[in-house]
Amino acid sequence: MSHVVSIQTKVRDFAGIQAACRRLHLSEPVQGKARLFSGEVTGVVVNLPGWEYPIVCDLESGQVQFDNFQGRWGDRRELDRFLQVYATEKVKSEVRRKGLSVMEQPLADGSIKLTVQVKGGAA
Repeated sequence: MSHVVSIQTKVRDFAGIQAACRRLHLSEPVQGKARLFSGEVTGVVVNLPGWEYPIVCDLESGQVQFDNFQGRWGDRRELDRFLQVYATEKVKSEVRRKGLSVMEQPLADGSIKLTVQVKGGAA
């Protein structure tokens, strides 16, 4: 029996951010302060390709702060890609931590299908 699950991403795991950055060939994320157009913020700083300002992940709230001036200072698809890969890496990490196996399959529409193998079949 299979189940389709949608995930609303909250970014709360530094190791997951690191894994996403490695996978996307981004510079290493750093904990600290960053200057955005709207002011200075503190959290995990990630530099996305082509973005004027970094994104900053608040691990406590799970929120991501950014200034991209409605796409003029950075393509929103880069942020969406980062969040998708973060969620994928986080799910895979949690599944493996529970001793289960997971297979990843990229789909034609850009989404990612994860199949978790549980005892007696796939979830």
